[in-house]
Amino acid sequence: MDGTTIYDALVIGAGVSGCSIARELSRLDGRFLVLEAEDDVCAGTSKANSAIVHAGFDAKTGTLMAKLNVEGNALFPQLARELGFAFDRIGSLVVCTRQEDMPALEALLERGRANGVPELRIVGREELVRMEPNIADGAVAALWAPTAGICDPFALTAALAESAATNGVRFRFNARVTAVGPATLSGGAPGWKVTAGNATFFSRVVINAAGVYADQIHNMVSADTLTITPRRGEYELLDTTAGSHVRHTVFMLPTKMGKGVLVTPTVHGNLLVGPTADDIEDKRGTQTTPEGLKAVRRKSALTVKDIPFRETITSFSGLRAHQPGHEFIIGPVAGAPGFLDCAGIESPGLTACPAIGRMVAAQANEILGLPRNQSFEPRRRPIPDLKRISQGEWERLIERDPAYGTIVCRCCRVSEAQIRDACRRVPGARSLDGVKHRTGACMGRCQAGFCTPRIMEILAEEVDGLAMEDVTKCGPGSRMVVGHDKQTEGGERHD
Repeated sequence: MDGTTIYDALVIGAGVSGCSIARELSRLDGRFLVLEAEDDVCAGTSKANSAIVHAGFDAKTGTLMAKLNVEGNALFPQLARELGFAFDRIGSLVVCTRQEDMPALEALLERGRANGVPELRIVGREELVRMEPNIADGAVAALWAPTAGICDPFALTAALAESAATNGVRFRFNARVTAVGPATLSGGAPGWKVTAGNATFFSRVVINAAGVYADQIHNMVSADTLTITPRRGEYELLDTTAGSHVRHTVFMLPTKMGKGVLVTPTVHGNLLVGPTADDIEDKRGTQTTPEGLKAVRRKSALTVKDIPFRETITSFSGLRAHQPGHEFIIGPVAGAPGFLDCAGIESPGLTACPAIGRMVAAQANEILGLPRNQSFEPRRRPIPDLKRISQGEWERLIERDPAYGTIVCRCCRVSEAQIRDACRRVPGARSLDGVKHRTGACMGRCQAGFCTPRIMEILAEEVDGLAMEDVTKCGPGSRMVVGHDKQTEGGERHD
């Protein structure tokens, strides 16, 4: 094994949990690698969710899910300051629509208090209508949780990855793991051999943060099998013209299938409605269905009236990594020394990610015994958001780089400079979705109808070895160009 890099820890999966773990590992003085099956970070469960930072009243008291939810919520403001992603603490309301359900709402209040959620209280209809004028006529009361918030899950995951990379973590994409097994490392030390595609990697510790595929990775090393069920949630996203229809995140009373359909503003000023909750078998089954979208509209009307669905600009679905016990599975795997699971990370996994990262990195270092990274840099320079800064700040950006004044995405006010910045980062944008997730381009009313050609040109200019013909929407199999519109007999091309 001479000359082969032996990593101290290898993380499988570059979603929000994997990238949070990677950032926390980078606080240690070691060698770390993240393997991701897709072409970018935030390509699975983390990219299609409600973007809610939950207060922590829903999870069963005493569970790891409840503990890490509350801890993660408390860490979000500092994390947002350090990494520069959008986070707004707007608060949430769990709406009770029938008087006979009030005991369930009061039980939720008591559970939240037992979980350590601060400032919870029940508001009556009169106060509720003042808080939310468009609340449904049948609403009788609500649980108010002022510590809940909203964020940008794409920007959060990319920021965590950039911070980890800045501090020495390596990322490898299009590297789907096909085998994991024990190995003897240099000096006879025990470790792991991980095969991804045609490459082989060796590591002292392996961390399984593979989302809906975490069961497949776990079952490669353990006879005590794990089952992860993809739970599909469908959403409708409305234009910014509907963004002020509610001021807070509005939930239904939870059921055994989750928190139900919610209605919430987004940090980009849109209105988001959903999700459904359907257990399916296909781990890539992110299609929407007529039945699901009808259910979104029908159920949302129980808590919020007159939602202007005519302003819908897109619909989408995401998969949650559900396991039957409805609990996070985090920690060492019996009979597999040096292998750690981070599995079953469904809602409130996004909220819990800062605490998950700390917990898993600490578990890994109990095995590794690495010293602190004395040069760790916690802060990251964000990509400016022209919609959230003042006119004066924008003018100063243009003075520094005139490309900030060249708007490429008119719907979302994204400039050429932001797109080039997104491409130049590590790990940076290599596809249209990569640009979209880092800058917000293509997310507006026209859904990329106007800005796509120019973004493709910038990608081809900025990414080494990427020709215009090879630009993809989201990695292999999604090329945007299939040919040229005019070509002479002699082969001369006219674009």
